[in-house]
Amino acid sequence: MLYFFRLLLILIHIDQETVLNWFGIEDPNDPSSFSPILENEYSSTLSVFEVEPSTNVSLETLKLIMEGLWDKIQDGLTLADIENVLFFILFIRFVILAIRYNLKTSLYITGIGLFAAYLWYRHLIDLVTMYRSMLTKIPFLHNLGMDAVQLISLHRQTFLTDIRLGDNVHWYNPGQAIYYAFIKGIVDIDPETGVRHYIDPISMVVSNLKENDQSKMVILYYKIYNKIIPTLFDMGTKFWSQLSGIAAYAVITRIGKKYCPYLVRWHWTFLLIIGIVEQLFIYFVFRVSYFQSFVLVPQLKAYAAASLTGDVDPNLAFQINALNVLIAFFVICHIGLVLFGMFHAIWGQYFYFPFFVENTELHIGPRSKTSIYSGGNTAWQDREEKEKNFKRFSPKIWYGWFGRGKQKSWEITTISRKFIAGILKKFKKKFRR
Repeated sequence: MLYFFRLLLILIHIDQETVLNWFGIEDPNDPSSFSPILENEYSSTLSVFEVEPSTNVSLETLKLIMEGLWDKIQDGLTLADIENVLFFILFIRFVILAIRYNLKTSLYITGIGLFAAYLWYRHLIDLVTMYRSMLTKIPFLHNLGMDAVQLISLHRQTFLTDIRLGDNVHWYNPGQAIYYAFIKGIVDIDPETGVRHYIDPISMVVSNLKENDQSKMVILYYKIYNKIIPTLFDMGTKFWSQLSGIAAYAVITRIGKKYCPYLVRWHWTFLLIIGIVEQLFIYFVFRVSYFQSFVLVPQLKAYAAASLTGDVDPNLAFQINALNVLIAFFVICHIGLVLFGMFHAIWGQYFYFPFFVENTELHIGPRSKTSIYSGGNTAWQDREEKEKNFKRFSPKIWYGWFGRGKQKSWEITTISRKFIAGILKKFKKKFRR
């Protein structure tokens, strides 16, 4: 927590060692990274006063970062790598905006981008957990699938612990807190016999009835507590889990539209709209995986068992490999699209996707170009571009990186021409004197 306040005051000394430690990359100039064999050799010659301080950030630091990240990518992508890159981008953007504006404005803008990227990140977690069995079969995304398996096992362990003990109940989960308060309040367990006694008002009323009336009410009493109440709670939990996202969206982006930044409303609405189409691809991938695992693979094993030489049917093997490629293609494209949107959100930018962007902006309207908190560029919202799209039979697909539009100023020839022209102007100024 103290580092956070130091970060706000720009008191952290940013050097090569700090940047490399952020990405978890060892500094080759750090004596502590020497191997134990070489440590004894250098221990007699190195002292505390001879250790050189960490160098400043330079092109060599960028080279070390690229080499270290490339070595990490060879082992596969993980959630930790994605988080490190996101927060590094957030830090760089915070520093740039703090220099351009001030600390307060920079904190607001980066906070808006962080919230928008968090929406994409939560969606990425959902996709990774759904595709976990398929990700473990893809070499580059194997570690990502293992992270999803660990997340689910941790969630189940926490859930079972909460069910048994009622621990880890927090204020931001009011339904769970009310449920455990109700359970702890009405159940009294005898420490000697282990018998459970209900001490709620209904149980007290039933216990004070006469024996004839009590025998008639006991069946209904236990039916209410053992079946009806748990069933209603389970239904309410599932209903709330499905409705909570829509409820939060309606409260924040609709009711609180005045206070919700345009960037958050745009990305959140875009996520909800693409969620309708995403289900088609998700179900398609799962049906293909089911057909491969429960139809083709058993046939392949049966053919190999029936064969005297143990050979496999080349036709079945080709179908299984083709479906593996098809599944990997859809999964990588789906996760790549989410990563594409998430990195645009963390930069406070927008991107164009035909049909979906138009429907998103029909709900929330055009971006305000006068506010610095509304985010980056939306070239497709310009009046001239709208008129061109209306006249064209098909809409334009690509609007450049970060929605800047396809400008000629980004061409290499134009950039080189401007660079040479600038040098000539400076050269002429010197001769004028």
